[in-house]
Amino acid sequence: MALALPRPHRDDLRIAVGGLLGGLLLWSLGLHSRGPTDPLVLWSAPWAPLVPLAVTTACEPLRRTRPRTGLLVGTLALTLDTVTLGSLVTVVLYTDLMYAAVVYGTPASARRIPWVTGMLTVLGGVVPAALWRDPQALLIGVGIGVVALAPAATGWVVRDHRDAAEAARLRAEQTALLAEMDRAQAVTAERARMARELHDMVANHLSAIAIHSTAALSLDDPATSRDALAVIRENSVDGLAEMRRLIGILRDTGGDLEPAATPTLDGLAALVRGARANGLDVRLDTGHGRVPAPVELAAYRIVQESLTNALKHAAPGTVRVTVRQAGDTLTVEVTSPYRPGDSPRAPGSGSGLTGMRERANLLGGGFTAGAQAGRWTVRANLPLTDTEGDPS
Repeated sequence: MALALPRPHRDDLRIAVGGLLGGLLLWSLGLHSRGPTDPLVLWSAPWAPLVPLAVTTACEPLRRTRPRTGLLVGTLALTLDTVTLGSLVTVVLYTDLMYAAVVYGTPASARRIPWVTGMLTVLGGVVPAALWRDPQALLIGVGIGVVALAPAATGWVVRDHRDAAEAARLRAEQTALLAEMDRAQAVTAERARMARELHDMVANHLSAIAIHSTAALSLDDPATSRDALAVIRENSVDGLAEMRRLIGILRDTGGDLEPAATPTLDGLAALVRGARANGLDVRLDTGHGRVPAPVELAAYRIVQESLTNALKHAAPGTVRVTVRQAGDTLTVEVTSPYRPGDSPRAPGSGSGLTGMRERANLLGGGFTAGAQAGRWTVRANLPLTDTEGDPS
C-alpha cells in the first residue's frame, strides 16, 4: 500500500517557482558565480549549473514536509554546483533549506545542525589556512559560515522563540482550563450548600405540617383539629420566615449578611420548643463556651435535622439533645427511642444523614449515626480550630 506524501505548502511552491525562474534569468544573462578559468570548475559546460539549480529547486517543496531529506539532497546539489560555473540562486536556495531544516525539523536535528555547521565553519577556515599557510584560506570558513552556519543559527533563534510562544499558549490554555474547572467546582459546591440549607430549614417544618395534617384528617375531634391546625400554621409561618431569610442572603450583593442571619447555638432552645409543640418530648442539655460561627451553624443544623428525623421516625419516648464542649471539640449528640419496623409518620428524601455528615466533614470533624440499645443515636464531633471551611 503506497503511503501518501503530505502536500507541500503553498508558499514553498512559490519559493521553488520563483527560485527556478530567477536562476534561469541569471543563466540566460550569463551571470555565474565562477569563471571558466576557476580551478574549482571541473564541469564547464554552459548548461551544467542548471542541474544543481533544478535539484535544489525540487527540494524547496520539501522544506516543511521533509526538511532533513531536502537538506541532504540540497547539500549534494550544492557540492555539484561548486564544480560548475555556479549559480547564485542555488546558493540562496540552499541557505533556505538549511534554515528550514532547523525550524521545521525534529528537535534533535534542530540541536545538531547548528553545532555541525559551526564545526565545519571552524575547520573550513583553520585547516586550509594551516595546510596552505595562507591567511586567505580563512575565507573558506567564512563562506561556509555564511552559507551554512548563519541560516542554521537564524533558524535556531526563530524556533526557540516559536517554541516559547507555543509553551506560553499552552500554559494560558491550561490556566483557563483550571479556572473553568474551579468555577464548575465552585458552582457544584454552592448548589450542594444551598441544597443542604434548604433541606435543613424546610424539612422540619414540612414534616410537622404533614404529621399534624394527617392527624387532623384522621381524627373527628374539633379540638384536636384546632390544635393540629395551630401547629400547622405556626410551622408554615416559621418555614416561610426561614425561606425569606435564605432568599435575602442569596439576593444580597452589597455585603455579606449571612453571619447576622445565620442560626446560632442560642437558638437551640427555640428549636426545642418548636419540636415540643410538634409533639416530641425533648430534653436539652448544653454546655459550651465561645464557638466559631461555622461550627455553630453546623451544630444547629445537625440538631435541627435530628429532631426532624425523630419527628418522622422515633418511637414514643424522650428525645435527648446534648451539646457539650470538651477541649477543642464540640460534641453534638441526639438520641431518640428506636423501634425497628415502624413506618415513618412522614415521607423523607433520605438526604438528611448525608447532609449532616457533609457538614461535619467540611469542618474536619466526625459523624456517626445508628441504632444502639434501643435508641437511635446521632453524634457529631466538631473541632473548634481550623474551621475555615463553609459548613453551609
